[in-house]
Amino acid sequence: MSDGVDVAVVGGGVVGLAVAWRARARGLTVRVLDRGELGGGTSRVAAGMLAPVAEADPGERPLLALGLQSARRWPAFAAELEDVTGLEVGYRSCGTLLVARDRDEAEALERELELRGRLGVRAQRVLPSAARRLEPALAPALRLALDLPGDHAVDPRALLAALAEACRRAGVQLQPHTDVPDPRALDAGRVVLAAGPWSGPPVRPVKGQALALRDPSGPGLVDRVLRWDGGYLVPRGDGRYYLGATMEEQGFDTAVTALGVYELLRDAGELVPGVLELELTETLCGLRPGTPDNAPLIGPDPDDPRLVWATGHFRGGVLLAPATADLVTAELCGEAPEHAFAPGRFAAEVRA
Repeated sequence: MSDGVDVAVVGGGVVGLAVAWRARARGLTVRVLDRGELGGGTSRVAAGMLAPVAEADPGERPLLALGLQSARRWPAFAAELEDVTGLEVGYRSCGTLLVARDRDEAEALERELELRGRLGVRAQRVLPSAARRLEPALAPALRLALDLPGDHAVDPRALLAALAEACRRAGVQLQPHTDVPDPRALDAGRVVLAAGPWSGPPVRPVKGQALALRDPSGPGLVDRVLRWDGGYLVPRGDGRYYLGATMEEQGFDTAVTALGVYELLRDAGELVPGVLELELTETLCGLRPGTPDNAPLIGPDPDDPRLVWATGHFRGGVLLAPATADLVTAELCGEAPEHAFAPGRFAAEVRA
């Protein structure tokens, strides 16, 4: 199935295509195989937040370091993709506001601010009146906000189109609609497993429902990404908005439910009443690739070094794509980079 190539990449989402593009640039022959359409899985319904600061967790310092590193690469990564393909990827250095609706959430934001101070990342406390000057559509009942100017966003569907085109122009062999029951059986020098929630143990699917909204009058409701306890609103900059997302342990179920839609609109409407006036253009459901510790699997398999893992990115696949692609490509080229996400930490689960 992969005769004559140095690298077979299983999975044609953002991570898989980024790995393939970077590996081909290093002179390797590459084929990408996907069970469906290229980019038709998790990546297609992603929010596109580049948010290492908003996602910062004191128990995941190595992941924060990788996220910050990848975020720094994003402007050049996006510019190179646009230059190579002539396609825009929707990269926006818009910043993010974390917002609180009530006293409990405001107290939680104060703790989040203190945490970010300890982690050494940039965040600023913003009083409600100042937050509404930044984003006038916010409700008067807003209690507090944190400004995270370094957290940006990209349009995943535009990104996927550009990555696929960059791969084509570079000579990557693209093979959608191809089932790969056993990646180890592929006839290639190295095999990169980038199949997201379909990668197998210890990666599991975590369901997320979301909505695509549109303002027919154009952009202007909000400019920054807004995040609150349990949701987020991501402007695309052209009148389109992404409202997400639920977090559900439901296996591979991708049904959009009335309750999921209701809760998303209810919570968003409390903070940005104008959301309820937008057109609902699409209901979405994706499966995040989660691991037991929520950190990705990046590196050679402990039992079969021919297999390289590039999966388990959970909510950070789009953010971590540039760094993951560079780490995996270095491994494929024999440079064996050191990093904190070796698949060996779940070797027993993988073997099972």
